[in-house]
Amino acid sequence: MSQGAFQYRDKQARRDRVISALLITFGILWLLPLIWTLWSSLRPYSEVLNNGMFTLPKKLSLTNYSAALEKMAVVKYFINTIIILVPSVFFILLFGSLLAFSISKYQIKYKKLLLLAFTAGSMLPAQTIYYPIFKLYIFVGSALGSKTIFYDNYLGVILIHIALQTGFATFVLHSQLESIPKELSEAAQVDGASVLRHYWSIILPMLRAPLAALGITMSVWIYNDFFWAWSMLKRDQFFPITTSLSRVGAFARIIPDPNVLAAGSVLVALPLLLLYLFARRYFSMSVMLAGGRTQKLVSPDLRSK
Repeated sequence: MSQGAFQYRDKQARRDRVISALLITFGILWLLPLIWTLWSSLRPYSEVLNNGMFTLPKKLSLTNYSAALEKMAVVKYFINTIIILVPSVFFILLFGSLLAFSISKYQIKYKKLLLLAFTAGSMLPAQTIYYPIFKLYIFVGSALGSKTIFYDNYLGVILIHIALQTGFATFVLHSQLESIPKELSEAAQVDGASVLRHYWSIILPMLRAPLAALGITMSVWIYNDFFWAWSMLKRDQFFPITTSLSRVGAFARIIPDPNVLAAGSVLVALPLLLLYLFARRYFSMSVMLAGGRTQKLVSPDLRSK
């Protein structure tokens, strides 16, 4: 091996060490608040007051968690989240798969532009479309007999999630359907299968893995949503679990114990952590499907239209 090759290898090794050190440092800094919250949630606050924050605890217990479950009403807010999340994800996947099927298997003019429009609608910041949606809700509610029919109830928040995320679901599922041989669809048409039979018996079985990936991704997004629930819900009894954390000030008056609040925060994050641990491969799959399809859409074909 030449001297130049040795120098290049040594230089590259030094770069790798620097990059590794930076990544490790970034990972520690990113995890530090999470670890600190978990650590605090296991310690009695009286011990922190007596001995200081940066001391080893005499004992670790789950007492703060039982107090958080009781005083922060975590179970109630989690049930509210499920009531919003389950129908939202179901209809997002249903409408997204139907739209993707229609665009992929039938001749639709400018379908790439249509897919881009779907995706762009899903990526608009919530703050920019809040006012038009709110006015639309008032308009439709007035036509139905009550301006507040979609305000301060589960239905209004569910409809917003369905409307905003169906475009992204269509975008991702379309990429998978494009890889399915057209001969299968042509054979179904020759055999006289109806559109719904074609969709149910041929398309859906081939979309199980992408639908699972999308379902998990959408669940994470909706679970973490704060803005729409906070904007469209007035009464605390309808708040999902993440929006309930906006009441930390109120909780602090009820629970003058920061370690109990830390335990409540851990309980809020726990469902998503468990979901990620049990379904890691589906997260990766959804990212790969979306990324690959984005590259195909931005193509010379599209620019020539």
